[in-house]
Amino acid sequence: MLVILVFFFTHWFLSLFVHTFFLHRYASHQMYTTSKRWEKVFYAATWFLQGSSYLVPRAYAVMHRMHHTYSDTEKDPHSPLFFKDIWQMMRHTYTIYQSFRTGNELPDEQFTREYLPVWDRLDRIGNSMIARICFGLAYVAFYIVFAPNLFWFLLLPVHFLMGPIQGAIVNWCGHKYGYRNFNCTDHSKNTTPWGILLMGELFQNNHHEDGNNANFARKWYEIDLTFQVMRVMHALRIIQLKPVPVRYHK
Repeated sequence: MLVILVFFFTHWFLSLFVHTFFLHRYASHQMYTTSKRWEKVFYAATWFLQGSSYLVPRAYAVMHRMHHTYSDTEKDPHSPLFFKDIWQMMRHTYTIYQSFRTGNELPDEQFTREYLPVWDRLDRIGNSMIARICFGLAYVAFYIVFAPNLFWFLLLPVHFLMGPIQGAIVNWCGHKYGYRNFNCTDHSKNTTPWGILLMGELFQNNHHEDGNNANFARKWYEIDLTFQVMRVMHALRIIQLKPVPVRYHK
């Protein structure tokens, strides 16, 4: 049982880290700069750690930029205000994502003029059904070897769809539940005051107030784990955080 729990949460947090660190804070918002070599490392890590649920950075970034521009309006790709449940929202988001995935149906220039990381060869591999099935079979094989009983196999769908599941939780909960530090024009909220399980991503109200700030935490008790890792990477000169002032509020 312990081995399965360690595997599940290791996969959860590593997948989540590349999701928020690379797809969100780099591809979508360009909150830091890095060398081309490190960009390739982060790109490959995103594919490997998301595995069967790999999300193409270009498509993710464009869709997320639209989310900020049209937040909680009918043009928002994934606002929970227009769907009766999270599954409907996920289906709608998937449809839009698929139209952006190859880069052939990208929207207006305002969403593509900023830099978009692209690695076509890796994207083709990551999006291939063969690659996704291979990752899925690897997860199943691990559970066959280490799961003490069939009950634990119920976790496998989370492994298969981990990236979209994490994104759906953030977009659904982060615009429906929690508290607000700022009176944004949308319905964004900070779902929890600690931010551990989603590594800072559920500080949506803070993020929507200042979308270019790499630190999603504002109050003294709010902890953005991803930003703390980014500070270490900045000190090691792996990345260079952009000098956006951090505004603390009592």
